[in-house]
Amino acid sequence: MTTKQCIFTLENGLQCAFQAQRSSVAHVVVAVRAGARDELDHQQGLAHFLEHNLFKGTSKRKAYHILSRLDDVGGELNAYTTKEETIIHASFLKTDFRRALELLYDVLANSTFPEKELEKEKEVIKDEISSYKDSPGESIFDDFEDHIFRGDPLGRNILGTPESVDRLSREDILEFQSRTYTADRIKLAVVGPFGSERVERTVAELFAGFQFADSNWENTFEGDGQPDRVVENLAQFQDHYMVGWRTCGIHGHDRRSLSLLNNILGGPAMNSRLGLNIREKHGIAYNIESYLNLYSDVGMMGIYLGCDPQQTEKAAALVAKEVAKLRDTKLGTLQMSKAKKQFLGQMAMSEDNGLNSAVGAARALLHFGRVNDFETVASKIQAITAEQLQDVANAYLVPNKAFELIYKKQ
Repeated sequence: MTTKQCIFTLENGLQCAFQAQRSSVAHVVVAVRAGARDELDHQQGLAHFLEHNLFKGTSKRKAYHILSRLDDVGGELNAYTTKEETIIHASFLKTDFRRALELLYDVLANSTFPEKELEKEKEVIKDEISSYKDSPGESIFDDFEDHIFRGDPLGRNILGTPESVDRLSREDILEFQSRTYTADRIKLAVVGPFGSERVERTVAELFAGFQFADSNWENTFEGDGQPDRVVENLAQFQDHYMVGWRTCGIHGHDRRSLSLLNNILGGPAMNSRLGLNIREKHGIAYNIESYLNLYSDVGMMGIYLGCDPQQTEKAAALVAKEVAKLRDTKLGTLQMSKAKKQFLGQMAMSEDNGLNSAVGAARALLHFGRVNDFETVASKIQAITAEQLQDVANAYLVPNKAFELIYKKQ
């Protein structure tokens, strides 16, 4: 668990969070509010393409030297892209703090995007797209977001399509970077066994010279799709079923109640309601879960399961029954107490992982401009009432507002 945290801002506008954590390993995370929904119509897949190519060469390093800089000392450098964010992260021995921080600065500020490397990486990403098509149990999650958010860039597949990736250019990368990699859209977080003065001094030394572009780019959700049921013959051995609802976004008043509700319904614990009823009691589905994706101005709660084609309709009916219970029956005092303890325990275990803690801090700065400690968040979860959970279920998890997508066995 973290023992100390502070937030500071450099003169160039870069906001940073530091959390002291006893460990021989430390972590640095850069979070950029730039994702698939920020792409222009002709740029599908660009945010992910840019993320891949940050590591393909800078003004002082070739790709090999970037990849080897932390690997040579047993560290790790990686990145990923979401609908709204690009996350670049490094994990390393505490003695290599400056080495890791300088490397992150280099790829963020000095990437040159060599044309030769761009063309090679297009082939890698097209292979990645093909691998998803080979796994309907994975691709249905992306297709479902396209379904539930259709009519808006938020629904776009992060990877793009083979055709859209082929069309991407270095000019597209530079345009996107200048529009989204700006001071108010980039945050940095450090977790490790350091003093706050050392962290602030080192970050300032390395990042103070970073010149941010000026931009007022913003976007808002404009999806016009109506709830419906879509069936496609894309499965191989079992059916894949998804149902979901649009919700408020990450700034919505109901976000914490939705998080707790989702955990009760089909969170990671084996004793979730969906797991106990559909998997354990009826033996229908091996994989079943619910999940919550909250974006800046809209969100979604989804339920996924894979099952024998003969069991799909029964499984869907059982899912609807469990959701109806949340709408119709208020949780008792003991149920609420157990649900909160479980949720907070999962949060604490996740925060005990230094990288998770650093990513969480960077994302918190990105969306809220602050980082709440565990005790603050716990107090807000504890304040949720059974009436609030039932109200949220009735506000969002309504049958006539449900989107459904089914991959049937061919």
